Amino acid sequence: MHDWQHIDHQLHPWGTRLRDDLELSAAQAGALASCISGEVASLVASDQDRLRDVSPIPVSCRLDELTAFQAWMDIAHGIPHPAVTRAQVITQNYVCFVYLKESWFEALHQVMAAGTATALCCAFLLSAPLRRFRNAFAHGNWRYLQDFSGLEFWARAKGTASTETRTELLQLELDFWQTLSRCTAYASMLTLAETTA
Repeated sequence: MHDWQHIDHQLHPWGTRLRDDLELSAAQAGALASCISGEVASLVASDQDRLRDVSPIPVSCRLDELTAFQAWMDIAHGIPHPAVTRAQVITQNYVCFVYLKESWFEALHQVMAAGTATALCCAFLLSAPLRRFRNAFAHGNWRYLQDFSGLEFWARAKGTASTETRTELLQLELDFWQTLSRCTAYASMLTLAETTA
């Protein structure tokens, strides 16, 4: 059993956003990692197996990548150099929005009951604004804002042939998305890995 307080503490500044944007209850928002862990642990065995079998890459290997990613983030935070910061931005956005969406969030969303904290987190992480940013990022259609207060990106609306539209994504918003992504992935993957017989 894990003490999820560290992750929950990282999400504490986003409590209002978690309640307003994701429609989490106050209790869910205040202990989100614990809620996700409990919900994944409570899945029936067949749904847990579906998550394990969603990819030829074992959950334990995905968890290794998340752990290595966190170690890289800790190192990068301690090196105040523009080149390191740029590498950190690329790594963080890839892991949070490309790697985890394709390998985890879609499958996790399918097995979670509606209204659970995990389902609400996945729905948000798969929503249109994040999908547009993920697609723009994956296709290289992004750059820093001139004052480095965030990013700007160009993407089309889903299912349309419309021209790509420009969107600004301020760092504060990006921080929220990234923190939620990492919390959801880590709490769910670690719990599932530990329930493996």
